[in-house]
Amino acid sequence: MEVYLDHGATTPVDPKVLEAMLPYFTDKFGNPSSLHSKGREAAEAIENSRNALADRLNCSVDEIIYTSGGSEADNLAVKGIAYGLKRKGKDHVITSTIEHPAVAESCASLEKQGFKVTYLPVDKEGFVDLEEFERSLTEKTSIVSIIHGNNEIGTIQDIGEIGRICSESGVFFHTDAVQSFTKVPFDVKKFNIALASFSAHKIHGPKGVGALYTRSDVKRILQKQVDGGHHEHDLRAGTENVAGIVGFAKAVELAKESYAEKMSRLRDKLIEGLLAIEETHLNGPCGANRLPNNASISFHSVEGEGILLYLDGKGISVSTGSACSSKSLKPSSVLTAIGLAPEISHGTIRFTLGRNTTQKEIDYTIKSTREVVGKLRSMSPTWKK
Repeated sequence: MEVYLDHGATTPVDPKVLEAMLPYFTDKFGNPSSLHSKGREAAEAIENSRNALADRLNCSVDEIIYTSGGSEADNLAVKGIAYGLKRKGKDHVITSTIEHPAVAESCASLEKQGFKVTYLPVDKEGFVDLEEFERSLTEKTSIVSIIHGNNEIGTIQDIGEIGRICSESGVFFHTDAVQSFTKVPFDVKKFNIALASFSAHKIHGPKGVGALYTRSDVKRILQKQVDGGHHEHDLRAGTENVAGIVGFAKAVELAKESYAEKMSRLRDKLIEGLLAIEETHLNGPCGANRLPNNASISFHSVEGEGILLYLDGKGISVSTGSACSSKSLKPSSVLTAIGLAPEISHGTIRFTLGRNTTQKEIDYTIKSTREVVGKLRSMSPTWKK
């Protein structure tokens, strides 16, 4: 039996998404910057796709900037605002200790260039302390970047309250919504969001395409990070990935609330079954404050890599954390931030469900994980005999 429970890393492209994309590789192959009919056809496809995202986000069409993915969108948002406002004396950035590497490394790069960065700590469930956050704001703060749904432990931050505080303080608020988009309610106006990052391949769209929502008043400040032509409102140079953009829009169109509801039910069944295994615990919160498809479980006295490989042998695909840091031997910075000791962090597995995950697959995963953990613990010198 094959079970794919690594949808937090990537998702299979929906057949309807692929069908929508195919003509733009063949018959409708024009460069959208060209003035002839083939070019106009491609440009129209991009604008139609922009409409689909704008409708879902409750924003204007011209506030959507297409990128190569979530990481580029994060870089453009954080660095673009930091550079754009530095000349006005605003050289302070606020973020959290559990950000995606695209934001964390952007902030580290800014620090090397003389910017001051405040890294807000989180509690044991991964939540930012809103009072501490508000106290950290200064007259020099240019941008606050707090992830919406954490890619490792599934914590959903109160971005509505964070956005309100930023709005009242005159500070731009950016959120990485790559994992949360279409899975939980998201409204840029309601949440007072100035910038937000998205990626197609997390929602059954293609790899290599993402988007940055950029509020109209932000566009005149944002400094582009890719120089060249005047594409994407002169904020991101490079010929647009027309087929990918069309696929992204189709994936957004196909995403339904019922998928999230189904994943939440199965997620809770999975968590319940895995926590029944001795000496395990859940990372992140329970219930509505958790991404509907995420279950991060730590198994004591066993290595996560061992669990992953044995489960892979049984046809089950999971992750030891974020796919972006899976080749690192260091403990996850997210798990360290919520207080886990290195030996516990190394025994952590991230299970992420998809819209097509079934109860049968969840039952098989629980049974297989119990067997694998039992086998590995029988060989572990740190496990009680």
